[in-house]
Amino acid sequence: MSIPMNQAARIGAYVLRQHLTGRRRYPLVLMLEPLFRCNLACAGCGKIDYPDPVLNARLSVDECLSAAKECGAPVVSIAGGEPLLHHDMPAIVEGLLAQKRVIYLCTNALLLEKKIDRFKPHPDFTWNVHLDGGRDDHDKAVCQPGTYDAAVAAIKKAKSLGFRVNINSTLFDGADPAQVAEHLDIATALGVDGITISPGYAYERAADREHFLSRRRTKELFRSIFRMGKERGAKWPFNQSSMFLDFLAGNQAYHCTPWGNPCRNVFGWQRPCYLLGEGYAKSFDELMNDTDWDLYGTGNYEKCANCMVHSGFEASAVKDTIAHPLKALSVALRGPRTDGAMAADIPLDHQRPAEDVYKSVVEEQIARMTEEDRLPQRKSAAG
Repeated sequence: MSIPMNQAARIGAYVLRQHLTGRRRYPLVLMLEPLFRCNLACAGCGKIDYPDPVLNARLSVDECLSAAKECGAPVVSIAGGEPLLHHDMPAIVEGLLAQKRVIYLCTNALLLEKKIDRFKPHPDFTWNVHLDGGRDDHDKAVCQPGTYDAAVAAIKKAKSLGFRVNINSTLFDGADPAQVAEHLDIATALGVDGITISPGYAYERAADREHFLSRRRTKELFRSIFRMGKERGAKWPFNQSSMFLDFLAGNQAYHCTPWGNPCRNVFGWQRPCYLLGEGYAKSFDELMNDTDWDLYGTGNYEKCANCMVHSGFEASAVKDTIAHPLKALSVALRGPRTDGAMAADIPLDHQRPAEDVYKSVVEEQIARMTEEDRLPQRKSAAG
């Protein structure tokens, strides 16, 4: 694993404290979305389907820092939208570092070379560049030619300046294991510090919903990828727990822990998770205490049936690692198993049907934000 030792120790100590105090639900990573606006329109994205007043809204520096304090998670993943469109992003990063947070700033990197001088290298700060495969696969996924080359150039620039750089790769149905393995080889050769890899989530509002992976297909795909990695002796620097990777390969059967990655965005605290917005809480405590968590997750809700995304299951894998350290050590040493029977999956017999609540939820939030005079009245220029 490529997680720096000092970060692993701090996060491990935090998780252990939660277990020793008997805290059942706790955050591991704050998913912070200071804006929804993006300079790409990826077909598989469900985060940019909002009217202009919402896309022009921003969380302030104080709101971002307050959210981190309120939540208390040791890690903050800054997403969006495209965070580099937020004019105050350098101040947000500096403020979170002052709080001793570990920060991953997710970006498509189109603006990275232009704005990188506004940031400083720090051992707890990492650029997390979206790179969804090789040139053709990535440009197709983001629906814009030239983005792969721009991202690679930005990665090289950031590394030359002393920054930590990870890549974040999301895989969809039709992904070729050999091409994914080659992509991981190329990324490793670039000198990236870590790789996050995950199947895409079937956003209900995404323009393309036909290319999301089923759970079975996810497991088969990742087994093939990991098998190729073992055959070629690859040293891919995954920035994920070994138990989560083993889960992707079908060897662990986890229920999701959505509270492990709570999301704070311009609407508030998103219920129930970063991926699925079916309501919003005004505070973190309200999110944790007033959300009926049993209504969601694989086996409970149709929208969650095929989800195996890291933001839903990485915290589950970390919990399992703490509970079964010897099993986790074995997996870490040998890598994910790539043959034999898979773990029995969660049955879907009693899941409740999907509800179409997007319109009512968004309209409610727009009405509230308008009443509070928090929505921009006119289109603002990108920061």
